[in-house]
Amino acid sequence: MRIALFTETFLPKVDGIVTRLRHTVEHLQRSGDRVMVVAPDGGITEYMGARVYGVTGFPLPLYPELKMALPRPAIGQALEEFQPDIIHVVNPAVLGLAGLYYGKVLKIPLVASYHTHLPQYLQHYKLGMLEGLLWELLKSAHNQAQLNLCTSTAMVEELTAHGIERVDLWQRGVDTELFHPELASSEMRSHLSQGYPDSPLLLYVGRLSAEKEIERIKPVLEAIPGAQLALVGDGPHRASLEQYFAGTPTHFVGYLTGRELGAAFASADAFIFPSRTETLGLVLLEAMAAGCPVVAASSGGIPDIVTSGVNGFLFDPQTGDEGAIAATCHLLEQKQERETIRSNARLEAERWGWAAATRQLQNYYCQVTEQSLAVSLTR
Repeated sequence: MRIALFTETFLPKVDGIVTRLRHTVEHLQRSGDRVMVVAPDGGITEYMGARVYGVTGFPLPLYPELKMALPRPAIGQALEEFQPDIIHVVNPAVLGLAGLYYGKVLKIPLVASYHTHLPQYLQHYKLGMLEGLLWELLKSAHNQAQLNLCTSTAMVEELTAHGIERVDLWQRGVDTELFHPELASSEMRSHLSQGYPDSPLLLYVGRLSAEKEIERIKPVLEAIPGAQLALVGDGPHRASLEQYFAGTPTHFVGYLTGRELGAAFASADAFIFPSRTETLGLVLLEAMAAGCPVVAASSGGIPDIVTSGVNGFLFDPQTGDEGAIAATCHLLEQKQERETIRSNARLEAERWGWAAATRQLQNYYCQVTEQSLAVSLTR
């Protein structure tokens, strides 16, 4: 099958969406499918044998790492040359609208997927009054597709409640070889803890942005005597976070990738994740695959991954900081229970390889193309 994948973000950017797309493209190409990625131009023209068609864009004011690439007629020509059997639009917003348009014009079956919970983001940028309008725009875009995929049951329910039709679940995936407990190292632990490897080590990995609510980790850090905090990642909120955490044992590590990132997860005592805007929380699965116990907000798609007291701990984000503090303190104090959590977290992650997630996606593609063919034959 030939798949045209439209996305608002791709390499060289690093985030959960790009991670999912990288593995998806890799497994699709490996299984004999052919993929063309249409994305904002990042200087990459090929990935794992798939053509990357870059569209010139400009940085977004609130998200300078993201580029807004406007649709243009040349995209249609590229699609006609590629002759896709299906178009998959990831987070249809701006460039994705071209995928929706050409799917209709060229009569190519359409799949859309929802990964970024934008209506929730608005609250963190003081734009909450636009939430109703944004849901209407999302509904208008997603309802052009024959199938809409979400990465958690919570998002399936929420999109359906807001009038988005034909919604189904695209299962989670994680690289269980790259993220593994055996990557734990004293060198990485010393690096993350700024030379205090015997201190309790708390970890956050992800984008440093307002909607991630990283400030909520500070009371947890301050409640644990001698604890160190490592923030792995970067983003537009870094400067204000550096000011907010000034005077605390917090290490702004910057980006880590590959085995270094796997070692960071495996070397920490607890992964703290306070965000309430996650459609899935792929980074949680990566932590769990590495055997790092997670303490996370019970919100969005996170309860799909974490069973509190079994493979991690959840706290109610509506009750202030007490829940996160209590869960983290309990985790650090109960050594035997922590080891059980580590083991269970790894077992949970092993259920969700990328190959299985991609096979499920291929089945969805086949269903949509067969339904489209059946409809065309009846006309």
